Amino acid sequence: MEQPKHQLFLILTLLLSIVTVESEYLRPLPRKALTVPWYSISKAHSSDPQQVHISLAGEKHIRVTWITDDKRSPSYVEYGTLPGRYDSIAEGEFTSYNYILYSSGKIHHVVIGPLEDNTVYFYRCGGKGPEFQLKTPPNQFPIVFAVAGDLGQTGWTKSTLAHIDQCQYDVYLLPGDLSYADCMQHLWDSFGELVEPLASTRPWMVTEGNHEEENIPLLTDKFVSYNSRWKMPFEESGSTSNLYYSFEVAGVHVIMLGSYADYDMHSDQYRWLKEDLSKVDRERTPWLFVSFHVPWYNSNKAHQGAGDDMMAAMEPLLYAASVDLVIAGHVHAYERSKRVYDGRLDPCGAVHITIGDGGNREGLARKYINPQPKWSEFREASFGHGELKIVNSTHALWSWHRNDDDNSVKVDDIWINSLVSSGCVDQKTREL
Repeated sequence: MEQPKHQLFLILTLLLSIVTVESEYLRPLPRKALTVPWYSISKAHSSDPQQVHISLAGEKHIRVTWITDDKRSPSYVEYGTLPGRYDSIAEGEFTSYNYILYSSGKIHHVVIGPLEDNTVYFYRCGGKGPEFQLKTPPNQFPIVFAVAGDLGQTGWTKSTLAHIDQCQYDVYLLPGDLSYADCMQHLWDSFGELVEPLASTRPWMVTEGNHEEENIPLLTDKFVSYNSRWKMPFEESGSTSNLYYSFEVAGVHVIMLGSYADYDMHSDQYRWLKEDLSKVDRERTPWLFVSFHVPWYNSNKAHQGAGDDMMAAMEPLLYAASVDLVIAGHVHAYERSKRVYDGRLDPCGAVHITIGDGGNREGLARKYINPQPKWSEFREASFGHGELKIVNSTHALWSWHRNDDDNSVKVDDIWINSLVSSGCVDQKTREL
């Protein structure tokens, strides 16, 4: 009778050791949603700017966006390279919207420039309120992108933003799901206040996610809140929709696609993408990135197959153009692929990164498909952010930083060689 007991003890010991190995990292507990007021209590006057953020708006230009309660407040920005001394002024446009019983403030959009590269500017919105400062991106390598999607407004969001603020980035890429307002419009206002300390100093380039849709049939227009508040350079890049656009910065061409705009071969987005890719000059911009919300390569059990239709329509275009890197969100976890195309490893395919881990209130997607697919290189269900440093025309360093309590811990990193340097671009050009 002693032998079976001994065997049982060994089996239990083995099982416990397996559990210990699989649970090597114990994730911190969820955090509550933040209670940020609709309005900033620091605003002394209804014409003072609120929710200030900036974005790139064509070569050497930046769009400044802010909101005022005062509908008579003017839409202009004063700016210069010395604090309190503004030697330039630019006028812009404004809009507002209604959503059921909610009426937005006056939303101002002003494009300033031309601006010097890699330069700090001081600016004031509408002639009122505090002075802000921004730094323009460099026009040559190196350049650093901060990356995180699915932000929301929780304690983890606040932690993620604090870590991003420490990484000395030049441009922030957000692949969808910003405020998690979900039709509660005052949460758009609180989100704008939450991100203002960062978004007013560096360009934030965003695309829409499912939580931006906010569609109530017969009562509201899709994306009315998002489009009104977060205007991106779609007109500057030849697009007819704020849901997809492109921009160039310091040797990188970035395409922001819309997972929730039509994308089949007969759609406007497909035609625009094909034309935009045809204009990319790999001598001027040796790096080519694409970002959208719903991932195409995803080994998490959450949202399985959600991006298949878009992938079937558009992946051949991206492959033919030798896209280096694809960034998505939607799945509340982190995953990095090897170079892949059509579901198979391919040295001339893109690296796909899913980074829907900014801190949203819905929590993490913890369950993965096993065994891990061959194309999947690294995956973990934790909140965090990514940093992408483009060192030169051939090499970039990608790193992912987990939110370990309130510390930023680098867990994954990899050097990426550009497809231009690997010969893939020339090879595909010959094939075409």
